[in-house]
Amino acid sequence: MEDKVLRQFIIDELDFEPSIDAANIGVAVENGIVTLTGHVASYVQKIAAERAVQRIKGVKAIAEEIEVRYPDQPKRSDDEIAQRAVSILNWSVQVPPDSIHLTVQKGWVTLTGTVEWQFQRLAAESAVRKLSGIIGVTNLIEIKPHVAAADIHRKIMDSLKRNAEVEADSIRVIVDHDKVTLEGKVKAWYERKLAERAAWSAPGVKTVEDRLTLG
Repeated sequence: MEDKVLRQFIIDELDFEPSIDAANIGVAVENGIVTLTGHVASYVQKIAAERAVQRIKGVKAIAEEIEVRYPDQPKRSDDEIAQRAVSILNWSVQVPPDSIHLTVQKGWVTLTGTVEWQFQRLAAESAVRKLSGIIGVTNLIEIKPHVAAADIHRKIMDSLKRNAEVEADSIRVIVDHDKVTLEGKVKAWYERKLAERAAWSAPGVKTVEDRLTLG
């Protein structure tokens, strides 16, 4: 696909996505590599923009340089953000109690701690990034490995085979303790993301290395 056509597809998708105000987002494409610039009014919009681009067929990689600006909201102190983040984590039924620690510096939240499942790690980040006043989140939460490598491999392959949008036979899954490596070819960027999601969904996985190529 030509870069010019791909760029227009991305612009159209950003405009179509109701959760994003794309008026101040810039899009550049070179050899299938997309660079997003400009600014949005919340961290949620920043993440939504990146996910919208990931859905577009032909995208090979994304350089995301969008800034978060809060023009109409008073600046919140780090202490206030931290208190609200702790409260929302305590309310979440998906996050184990007392498993997550956080620090806030100039509006940037860093999450640490240990959980047993990847969905718990993502749930903590998802809950915090919805808070107003934050400009970004660094997720350093670790996952405890507690299953055998053979079980991890089987669960990932079963998940891939259940997904009608992924050619499971074209993907090789390599498990080394708590690390999963994906190799092979997929037809589109979103298939890579589906394969990654299947790998992360297996209990005990701490690292996923995506070596899948588009072809």
